[in-house]
Amino acid sequence: MIKTITNKGLRLFYEKGNGSKLPTQYVPKIALFLDALDAVASEQDIIAIGGGVHRLTGNYAGFWSIKVSPNYRIVFRYYKGDIFDIDYVDYH
Repeated sequence: MIKTITNKGLRLFYEKGNGSKLPTQYVPKIALFLDALDAVASEQDIIAIGGGVHRLTGNYAGFWSIKVSPNYRIVFRYYKGDIFDIDYVDYH
């Protein structure tokens, strides 16, 4: 279950369905990923999401990443069945 969202655009979309702060062409894909993250109960559920999901190292150690576009990723932390600190970041 999603507990916290750091990115204001993602939070607005998740809470109110308003995707105006997100890239229009990626809103459907972001919606699918947020729905999947909200249903996560285990690390196996995260892996099943697909989208190039993987754990991160370095500055983002402890986070997972899902590819949204060539440059943008949804990153988040997983702890005991819940999802925290979801952000929408440009890797490059």
